[in-house]
Amino acid sequence: MGDTPLKKVNGSALLSDRASPAHLRVDLWNHIREGVERIAAGWQEADWAEIESELLRLEEIERLWVYPGAERIDEMRRLVRGRDVPELRARINEAVDKLSALGDRAGADGADEPDERAPRYFTVLLVDTLLPEQLRTLRDELRDLRAGERGDLVYEVVQLGSFEEAWLAVTCNMDVQAVVMRHTFPVRAAQLITAPGIRAELDKAVMRLGRPSGPICEALALALRHLRPELDLYLLTNESLTMAEERTAELFTRVFYRFEALNELHMTLLDGVRARMSAPFFDALREYANRPIGNFHALPIARGHSVFNSRWIRDFGRFYGENLFMAESSSTAGGLDSLLDPTGTIREAQELAARCFGAQRTFFVTNGTSTANKIVHMAMLRPGDIVLIDRNCHKSHHYGLVLSGARPVYLDAYPLQQFATYGGVPLRTVKKTLLQLRREGRLPRVRLVVLTNVTFDGIVYHPERVMEELLAIHPDLCFLWDEAWFAYARFLPLMRQRTGMAAARALAERLTSRAYREEFRAFRTTLGPQGLDGLSDQQLLKLHLLPDPERARVRVYVTQSTHKSLSAFRQASMIHVRDELFETETAAPFTEAFFTHTSTSPNHQLVASLDVARKQMELEGFAMVKDTYQLALRMRDQVSSDPLISRYLSVLEQEQLVPEEFRPSGFARYAHTRELEAVEVAFDEDEFVLDPTRLTVYTALTGKNGFEFRGVLMKELGVQVNHTSINTVLMNATIGVTWGALSFLLDGFRRQAAALDARLAHIGAEEQRLFDARIRAITTELPPLPDFGGFHPTFRGSVVGEGDLRAAFFRAFAAGVSEYVPLADAAAALEAGRPLVSSRFVVPYPPGFPILVPGQLVSPQIVEFMRKLDVKEVHGYRPDRGLAVFTSEALERSAGQPAATVAARIPPEARTELH
Repeated sequence: MGDTPLKKVNGSALLSDRASPAHLRVDLWNHIREGVERIAAGWQEADWAEIESELLRLEEIERLWVYPGAERIDEMRRLVRGRDVPELRARINEAVDKLSALGDRAGADGADEPDERAPRYFTVLLVDTLLPEQLRTLRDELRDLRAGERGDLVYEVVQLGSFEEAWLAVTCNMDVQAVVMRHTFPVRAAQLITAPGIRAELDKAVMRLGRPSGPICEALALALRHLRPELDLYLLTNESLTMAEERTAELFTRVFYRFEALNELHMTLLDGVRARMSAPFFDALREYANRPIGNFHALPIARGHSVFNSRWIRDFGRFYGENLFMAESSSTAGGLDSLLDPTGTIREAQELAARCFGAQRTFFVTNGTSTANKIVHMAMLRPGDIVLIDRNCHKSHHYGLVLSGARPVYLDAYPLQQFATYGGVPLRTVKKTLLQLRREGRLPRVRLVVLTNVTFDGIVYHPERVMEELLAIHPDLCFLWDEAWFAYARFLPLMRQRTGMAAARALAERLTSRAYREEFRAFRTTLGPQGLDGLSDQQLLKLHLLPDPERARVRVYVTQSTHKSLSAFRQASMIHVRDELFETETAAPFTEAFFTHTSTSPNHQLVASLDVARKQMELEGFAMVKDTYQLALRMRDQVSSDPLISRYLSVLEQEQLVPEEFRPSGFARYAHTRELEAVEVAFDEDEFVLDPTRLTVYTALTGKNGFEFRGVLMKELGVQVNHTSINTVLMNATIGVTWGALSFLLDGFRRQAAALDARLAHIGAEEQRLFDARIRAITTELPPLPDFGGFHPTFRGSVVGEGDLRAAFFRAFAAGVSEYVPLADAAAALEAGRPLVSSRFVVPYPPGFPILVPGQLVSPQIVEFMRKLDVKEVHGYRPDRGLAVFTSEALERSAGQPAATVAARIPPEARTELH
């Protein structure tokens, strides 16, 4: 079976909490408890009928979980028929309380409130058609095997008998960590689930499944691998090894045959979960902290003696706790390993992270993604290389270009003028630039494309489509996707396909397939005998280009601020690599770049947090991320439907942040959407999509700009926001945001709107005029967005306009070549005809991308934008002195003499020796 239809089986339905068995289950249990309480307060026949009806509905979906199980539900129904109020009340309250506290763990023997010392619980899903007595026997035998074992793990078995039930259970029962399935089983359940929303999703899943070309167990395994790649999948079969399907080893963690003992399955189940529970470096660090050690190494603070024995700073120790100091060490022995030359626990941790995030290799970085970006730039680039880069990339990329000596060709993202921000760089813009470099004969020097996926406001690229078309033009091109804010996307199928690592794998597999070779052969025929050379750039821009599978190489790097969206300490980041030529071309320079930027004393706590963040996501990432998306969508619904809040505030939607030309699907907004299939089509087809967890709140109608509204949120509500623009504030829904926090935020919005409503109802005409003027200033009177414009000829390399950023950066520090021009004077100087050329990076923070780079021509639009900028922290700009620019004399001395680096003069044919 192909992968394409199964993508749609488990996509956008996961975003909805309305078609969720887990949410329906909670609602039904609470309704039943409320009904029993009403009966206890005063008997009513209607309540009995409603309780019995809801127990019947509950019975349909309770089979997806271990607890309370069919037998307990049957017993409750008997109590309803017998009108036994005290016993029914006790059973219902017990079930609801245990479900709330323990989930499926409540079904395990001797289950109590879990704590740090309690065994970790998981559920094993058995897809089989065992009779009830056979299932009881199996459970008893497995419990017997667990008796006497070390108690780090405990599990129970839930049995389901069909494809649709198994798929549904894995989407909603977050305790499921392993699936054991028979070779054959029905597609449909013997006892259908009739809840309308759930039934509709199951019908779609079965319809899209079609007629499997292989065994049904393979179809289910493919679906579950796409849904939750981390799960352990085991096959129980009666067939011999010689009859096994080709894909069996690929799809299943292990295959068990009829003659194998149950004990083997039991031990394998435990070992599979233990493998994901393992956090090699964190475990070693914890063991190190618990050992008696005499510290004669560096770090007086290690073991905490210098802190806790102090009369003056022991409060510092009490604040952070003893374990922080016990785990401090500069040692690389005793199981702790070296980040610079990992051979033990750090190496194991990085290999586990690569598996988790779908990379071939993963590297831990302990001084942030700013450093991760510089490492990749220095590893991949040489002086004189050309880099296609979004001008709005984080400033670390631009500094990486200075360090490497590569020359940027800056690409402008599409503007969102009404919100004073930018979206993404259109594929057409990148193709056009690459084709122009091709016409100029400069293609061999083009080395790297750098794009930000996801942007601050949640704009997500289609990485597979971008890489596919650009490799058709330049098959040796490398890609760096800055996914600083996108680590969580790996754990929800709908978002995963839009990540750099998933797209790289999909593209690599596609290029090696027989089907693609046939597709490319047909495409090549349509181009004519000269291929791409026979068509104009305009014709090529209109075509969906396909790369030559014999020439294209998939070389993709992703930098990830793990700390920004997962449970890692600040500055803990990763570099993920899927590069076909890594070993032969990149390993040596990458190692040197890593050495260049990595401290010889990396913080062990950061490394441990990366290890633990990976562990958490492999065990519960799917559940946490799914819940995060449902929370974000609920916030969008609530803000747009609340008549008071929506009068002044709104959360920006797809139709506002992604222009229609990039949305052929037509999908427009997440709020109140019931057409979840439209979301799937958008993610499959659209050039850009909006990540709904990026909540950009439009504040203009409050009369406050983003910076002012951020102050209100922080001062009056204690709510922190990520980023502001002239008329928006950005909030992130992360795995750390709770439903209680959402309710608190909405209540705060409501109070602010009510206070503003009351004030506006009693203001006079003059105050109303001033209020309206403030709104106009941040809606219709916004400054023009500062597009890049270009480098000054002194620092420009060709018609396309790559710049010698390194030369401009270092030339600025020579005596007498730079001066300051106040903003008030800059506009007049430009109008008088004087070219102003920036000698510094000018970077508003947040978001952290430059308005100006060294060597860039200052435009009137940039001056006006800076005068109206609401961000107070602007790196590289001196409000007391103005913009740093090259003097006219310095530019005149350089006229006609572009500053060329040594490597820029190396002919293209000699470049291979540098890489």
